[in-house]
Amino acid sequence: MYMTATCIYWSTTSITCAPLATDTATSPPVRSGTLTRRWAHRTLLSPWKRTFLKKKMQKARMSQWEKLLQMPQCFTPQLQDLYDREGLPMDVRQYLSAWIESQEWERAASDYNLAMVLYQGLLENLDIRYSRFVQEKSFLKQHNIRRYKQNFQKFQENPCELAQNIWWFLKEETDILRTADLAMQVQSLQVEQEGIETNTQRDLDRRMASLKNEVQCMEHKMVCLEEQQDEFHFKCEIYQMEATADNTEQGKIQLLINNLNESRKDTLCGLNKTLKIAGDLIDTLVNKEIVQWQRRQQKACIGAPDSVCLDQLEKWFTCVAECLFQVREFLFKLQELVEKVSYKNDPVKEHKPLLQSKAEKLLSKLLTSSLVVEVQPSMPQGKGPLVLRTGVQFSVKTRLLVKFPEMKNSMEVHTSIGAPKIKGCRHFNVLGTVTKALSMSESQSGGMVADFRHLTLKEQKSGGGGRGTGDLSLSVTEELHIICFNTTFVLKGMSVDLQATSLPVVVISNSSQLNSAWASVLWFNMLSQDPKDLMFFANSQAAPWPQLGQMLSWQFLSAAKRGLNDDQLEMIALRLFGKQQNYDTCTVDWSKFSKENSPDTFWVWFDSIVVMVKTYLEDLWRDGLIMGFVSKGKEKLLLKQKQRGTFLIRFSESVIGGITFSWVESTNGDPEVKTIQPFTKNDLAQIHFHEIIQNFLILEDENVPENPLQYLYPDTPRDEAFGKYYTDKTGNDNPHLKYIKTRLMFVSKGDKLEPEPYPFRDMTEEDQDQQPVNGECGGDAVFPFQEEFFLQDDPMFWTHLNDDLMPALPNPFN
Repeated sequence: MYMTATCIYWSTTSITCAPLATDTATSPPVRSGTLTRRWAHRTLLSPWKRTFLKKKMQKARMSQWEKLLQMPQCFTPQLQDLYDREGLPMDVRQYLSAWIESQEWERAASDYNLAMVLYQGLLENLDIRYSRFVQEKSFLKQHNIRRYKQNFQKFQENPCELAQNIWWFLKEETDILRTADLAMQVQSLQVEQEGIETNTQRDLDRRMASLKNEVQCMEHKMVCLEEQQDEFHFKCEIYQMEATADNTEQGKIQLLINNLNESRKDTLCGLNKTLKIAGDLIDTLVNKEIVQWQRRQQKACIGAPDSVCLDQLEKWFTCVAECLFQVREFLFKLQELVEKVSYKNDPVKEHKPLLQSKAEKLLSKLLTSSLVVEVQPSMPQGKGPLVLRTGVQFSVKTRLLVKFPEMKNSMEVHTSIGAPKIKGCRHFNVLGTVTKALSMSESQSGGMVADFRHLTLKEQKSGGGGRGTGDLSLSVTEELHIICFNTTFVLKGMSVDLQATSLPVVVISNSSQLNSAWASVLWFNMLSQDPKDLMFFANSQAAPWPQLGQMLSWQFLSAAKRGLNDDQLEMIALRLFGKQQNYDTCTVDWSKFSKENSPDTFWVWFDSIVVMVKTYLEDLWRDGLIMGFVSKGKEKLLLKQKQRGTFLIRFSESVIGGITFSWVESTNGDPEVKTIQPFTKNDLAQIHFHEIIQNFLILEDENVPENPLQYLYPDTPRDEAFGKYYTDKTGNDNPHLKYIKTRLMFVSKGDKLEPEPYPFRDMTEEDQDQQPVNGECGGDAVFPFQEEFFLQDDPMFWTHLNDDLMPALPNPFN
């Protein structure tokens, strides 16, 4: 039943007072009487309030002035600026810090009697401090204290003004401390990453700190609300026990319940504000930060130098999740309070269910996006990630961005594989340890991860006889599959099903498909903005040249730690599009990139060079000694302007996986460019390329061997450029073995032209008049010496020559 004194009222039947949780066996006896019951009531604190008060007491041990003095140095100027003003000297603030902070200056600013008491107390404390300095014989401090006291005496007629001044200083100090606390919270959320922290990260850190501050404020409000309700509950019991009908007492109770109603409204508004801040943060994390991270991971999988570290995201996700779980606890506490005290038009009954639903939805949205694939599926000896072979083990790692240590080993992640919905598409089973628990022991950063290291794929038997004639025409290496991971998050009554998927993988059954499969992975992750688009190759889009050129540069960057420069990219564009004024508007179709002119497609030519550089030429490429991608026409223009013996190293345009060098000679006063037949991986597997450069000799008409390679383009002496790579390969490396010294030698014989270019290359007129060395230079190329009895039918072969024969030959380096 309800009464209607002022819309809100109390009665013995309308207020439900649940018994307080305590151990009655150890509680002191409760005697009748107001004071005894008040004492008993105040000593029975709920565990929730007891924990809060304990933390509050620990933090309150340090005075406000001590906290100010321990702030970081960057905030010291603010404190100094504050006390440059007149009104409260810094010395007085320091000497009397404990007394000043314990007084009610805010109330004294409007209460003359209290202000006068505090004014007199201030002067008395100054006298005490003065006497101490007299004993210490500190003349300067005595002088300052006496001067401060004289200045304060002007407030004798208006002590409220003094109280107002001191209260203003204390409020300003509080603002400075709050700013410093927020800055320190932001700093605690930050994590060291490569590169400079972005403005977005700083903004998110600031917003995270603001959310944590709001939650702390709400924690304080909840304690105050509980105390206010306890006081109301206690007075109601006293009123009911005394059974008086005193209108004055009844008016006091009505005032208490009105105040309680306002406090509940204020608490609900605070919770709603906190949820709004959390919602905005979740939108940023889920719709922006995670999406951007996934795109960076896509690019990193194909060689981009983008950071894919998850530590910062984990801190942000965990921070928001912790705050939302605390909000849920506040809402549960509100429900407990309502069950104890309720009244007509209670705002908690009306608004709490809506807030509860909003908190649950926000937490569910955050958790749903918190399971990610940290390390994409890859084979130990694969060409790159996302290419898997049936029957070969692969590994993959998932990570939960909401880090709650109490949940370690309690969440199991299950693995499966999904396929595109295409008739005739292959289907696979995942074998191995397909279920693992999230653990912190398998992560270097201490994250919650499930590291699957021994998984394999096995193709399912098809009962339909394979692909039908009417099926979508996709090759095996154009079929995209995804590895799926499922688990359930259960904590504090919250249960949410989580799923994460890998980037699309290409599944092959033979190593001959590896090159084509990697091309598909590159093309998808370069162009696709949807990481779950398994039908991408059903209608693949063309690649703009700027985007394609960047991806090609990443291949060299990841393989040999040095990408392609603008001149090298221009030569590749010339090969693809022919001579153009501007390549930025050019596009390349998927078929031209990896399917036309099979098996010698553009991608096969380019990838063979990447493999050769990574395997045999990494150091030379990283040091910039290989010009690499330069057309024959441009090569001629560059070398003819240089002195005799200038050479450059480039990749062959016609021999798959070939590298060669050209140099400039002077024939009858005219510069002439000579080119050696390209070397392939078979040659480089037997001798280092820098040794070929070092020992390369050419027999002139007089049969005098000479090394024509003198200056690496533009003008670096050969030995200065390659000297640090030189080694002496002899048979006398072991001093205990007395062998005849030998030297490994490469002999070239015969007129061998470079093969004609493959049809996918657009030749220019100036390209076609450049021919390799084929006898026109006056003799055969020798490495470093040639005798007729060594020659065989093959144009190139290896042999060993006794070093004892070498002194009889002219020294080509003199």
